[in-house]
Amino acid sequence: MQLVVEYPDMLPDALRVSRHEFEREARMAMAVKLFELGRLTSGQAAQLAGIGRVEFILDLHRYGVSPIQRTPDELAEDLANA
Repeated sequence: MQLVVEYPDMLPDALRVSRHEFEREARMAMAVKLFELGRLTSGQAAQLAGIGRVEFILDLHRYGVSPIQRTPDELAEDLANA
């Protein structure tokens, strides 16, 4: 499937990136946010971003997002059950 997002022609120039770089970054930002919200797994988000899962996980720090999407209570429960 395909999603078309319209944006002003000048936007990549204003951000000092190429059109390709802008579109890649937009895909990544969407994938990261959906991952952060728990809507996608890291594998699904990586696929949306068009990169491998390991690369996606390693890039999460650029967006201030942890690769571990568990609440402290969930982590404590996991530890108690281990």
